[in-house]
Amino acid sequence: MEWKLAGDRPIWLQLKEQITQRILTGVYPMGSRLPTVRDLAAEAGVNPNTMQRALAELENDGLAVTNRTAGRLVTTDVSVVEKVRDALASKCIMTFYEGMAQLGYDWTEAGRKLEEAKEDVQ
Repeated sequence: MEWKLAGDRPIWLQLKEQITQRILTGVYPMGSRLPTVRDLAAEAGVNPNTMQRALAELENDGLAVTNRTAGRLVTTDVSVVEKVRDALASKCIMTFYEGMAQLGYDWTEAGRKLEEAKEDVQ
């Protein structure tokens, strides 16, 4: 999976978001060992200190835990993963509705458009 970093936001935050996405999509399954800080930093082309900050924030969020003998692991706590997934889903929904509001749609109309798009995809 490719790392996509932009200059408009802190790099550590973008790394955290991308690792979170990898956890939520199963690239890094629950209970699995995360690559080392150095390996992740080399893969992403960033300073190891920057990657360490991203991983520390994942630990603060409960998505990663440090095991003295096994390194850093993805949490096995399903409720933590679901909480993060739900929060990101809510953010996506709000972004969608804010964009629709800028086009003049209210919640009901935006919901209708979403249903129409769902039918087109299926």
